Amino acid sequence: MAASVNRVVVVGNLTRDPELRHTPSGTPVCSLRIAVNTRRKDASGQWADKANYFSVSVFGQQAENCAQYLAKGRPVAIDGRLEWREWEQDGNKREAVEIVADSVQFLGSRGDGDGGGGGGYIPADAPATPAGDFPSSPTDDDIPF
Repeated sequence: MAASVNRVVVVGNLTRDPELRHTPSGTPVCSLRIAVNTRRKDASGQWADKANYFSVSVFGQQAENCAQYLAKGRPVAIDGRLEWREWEQDGNKREAVEIVADSVQFLGSRGDGDGGGGGGYIPADAPATPAGDFPSSPTDDDIPF
């Protein structure tokens, strides 16, 4: 029997500012909401974008980095897994599927809400980034050839 695979990669823009909270044991958890557009032809044959919205949870030091450096409109790439959960609210059974991020890549620059190149890859086990030192891609001067 083949092994199960639960992997998802999405690239889109944050629809709201990140929300940082902590578990009872003190683990940081950052909640993100990301919009990902899908292009498809409508009934008239014209290309149209359809927005899909996903909830994302980021844990640990990476959660603190996301809360510090990300903001509404910022483009990000998320690599993670899908997780289903259920709970009861006001006597009604509720359920949701969300993305649990293994890594978050910041795209664009801090001032950009509309995308752009560059960005920094922040793996789940990355150490804290000192305030003011935003991860960035190398410039032409940094490339040795």
